[in-house]
Amino acid sequence: MKKILLFTVLGVFAFTTAHSQEVRFGAKAGVNLAFLSGDSDGNFSFALGVRGDLHIGGLAEISLSEKFSLQPELWYSSEGSDYSMLFGPSYELKLNYIRVPVLAKYYIVKGLSVEAGPSFGMLISAKKDGYTYEDGENDDEMENFKSFDAAVAVGVSYRLDMGIFFSVRYNLGLMDIHDREGYNIKNQNNVIQISTGYMF
Repeated sequence: MKKILLFTVLGVFAFTTAHSQEVRFGAKAGVNLAFLSGDSDGNFSFALGVRGDLHIGGLAEISLSEKFSLQPELWYSSEGSDYSMLFGPSYELKLNYIRVPVLAKYYIVKGLSVEAGPSFGMLISAKKDGYTYEDGENDDEMENFKSFDAAVAVGVSYRLDMGIFFSVRYNLGLMDIHDREGYNIKNQNNVIQISTGYMF
């Protein structure tokens, strides 16, 4: 799956670059408001809440016409959820991903655009922050979560003439993130992102 994703992204980038009018590169960073949707659990012993963290990375905007562009991106994104336990400790679940969104971008007016497309993720670390462990336990949760994730991203951006831009985006998770035998709860990653960046 990882190799297929890599070759697909590289193929799309190579094709669109060859047929594009202009390619601009940029960098971005901002705040994540992350939460899990889906099941709580069978007896409602915990609630899922929002946790704040960050994302940072780079992007390329490949112009296809005056109004349309393709925007592949590559960035680090810290996601997960806050867990509030009724009969136990509360903690933050930190799921850190390398994300590769590939977005179609349409300019409504000069500088103002809407964007949408798939966002693929590779999990690089998973930990519980603030959780009290029993003897022999550790905070590494990687084995309990799938290494690959997919989402749909939709958002809006505004770019100033000087190259600085601002964007708001919502990432809707499509896949169950858990990878545990006998675990019947299903959750999906969801993230609201508020970003600022610069196009070179």
